[in-house]
Amino acid sequence: MAATATATDTNLSNLKTAVAGLDQISENEKSGFINLVSRYLSGEAQHVEWSKIQTPTDEVVVPYDTLAPTPAGATEIKNLLDKLVVLKLNGGLGTTMGCTGPKSVIEVRDGLTFLDLIVKQIENLNSKYGSNVPLLLMNSFNTHDDTQKIVEKYQNHNIEIHTFNQSQYPRLVADDFLPLPSKGNTGKDGWYPPGHGDVFPSLSNSGKLDALLSQGKEYVFVANSDNLGAIVDLKILNHLVAHKNEYCMEVTPKTLADVKGGTLISYEGRLLEIAQVPDEHVGEFKSIEKFKIFNTNNLWVNLSAIKRLVEADALKMEIIPNPKEVDGVKVLQLETAAGAAIRFFDKAIGINVPRSRFLPVKATSDLLLVQSDLYTLEDGSVIRNTARTNPENPSIELGPEFKKVSNFLSRFKSIPSIVELDSLKVAGDVWFGAGVILKPAKTGPEFKPGH
Repeated sequence: MAATATATDTNLSNLKTAVAGLDQISENEKSGFINLVSRYLSGEAQHVEWSKIQTPTDEVVVPYDTLAPTPAGATEIKNLLDKLVVLKLNGGLGTTMGCTGPKSVIEVRDGLTFLDLIVKQIENLNSKYGSNVPLLLMNSFNTHDDTQKIVEKYQNHNIEIHTFNQSQYPRLVADDFLPLPSKGNTGKDGWYPPGHGDVFPSLSNSGKLDALLSQGKEYVFVANSDNLGAIVDLKILNHLVAHKNEYCMEVTPKTLADVKGGTLISYEGRLLEIAQVPDEHVGEFKSIEKFKIFNTNNLWVNLSAIKRLVEADALKMEIIPNPKEVDGVKVLQLETAAGAAIRFFDKAIGINVPRSRFLPVKATSDLLLVQSDLYTLEDGSVIRNTARTNPENPSIELGPEFKKVSNFLSRFKSIPSIVELDSLKVAGDVWFGAGVILKPAKTGPEFKPGH
């Protein structure tokens, strides 16, 4: 930070006064926000000496196929599942895909939403093994009200659903570091949810953490609600319980399509997630095969360890500054990511999982994949068609005419067969008839107006 110590002190003092007057948020949120801004203004950063970086061994980033098989007996499986809680990050809106409300209520396949599929998966486990795996949804202030209404339809299902909100922080005006709501913008645009790294303190502040521990729960499986591959994996849970690991990050090999996602390194005896590699070190990273993995944001975390670290205020994750503009005013929102917490937990590991555990739906091109004959549905899980011989999914690029879900659906009389497809690029005003089969052409299929 370029600010002098005096300027920083002044900014912080003014900020504390302004935040104290914000009656829309709790005292926990106020102190959490002030703490985050203080760390940011102090210039606190994670300094990594690149000469000390080591490639993680198979002991700390464990190959999935070396995990012990799941216990065979139904009683042993029930005992495992009774230690588990599933938590889905449900704070995002479907605005990118032209939808209103929580993204988790977009229909994915066969008239079922993300949330429907998640409920089906967990309900199936509970029914099959007589277990009680609850579902927790971490909402943001953007998705809370709608989600509360939506979950009512699952009241008679074999699943307990609990909701809680992640923190609501005020956006900072970039010029003077004062909260935007204190300057009159008290609507939703004045606030932001501070990233999924906030899951740990919010779980504690909501009272859910203590309630789960009192029920004998030991592990929480955290995943994005739009990742259709993030289903409960008994092999992973069994491994963590047997080895008493406090934290596990699922990583998977990168493909050419993967530009985001941190990777894991070994550093001074601990695992660290590195989200960004400095330019001067990119070459050496690219040359090391073990670094060609990335964080799927499927995380398994010990609940007692979360309690210990939150109460000690020890989870000081890397701060991600996210500049925005609201009504012409430049603002800053400071965020953290849950993956960066790995360095604070004991016996933390990564597991190098199959690509099938990472199937996010971020755009309508992803929706085309999961609605096609490339996948089928089984007990709420999206299963890949074995007729597909290529281990990688087709690369699909749809033009802006397909960006909104409503427009996307209107342009297909039926979803084409793409089992044999390698890549597809659609440009312009294109409509698809019924029963279309897409196969590789010599240069790859490309559709333009008139096709």
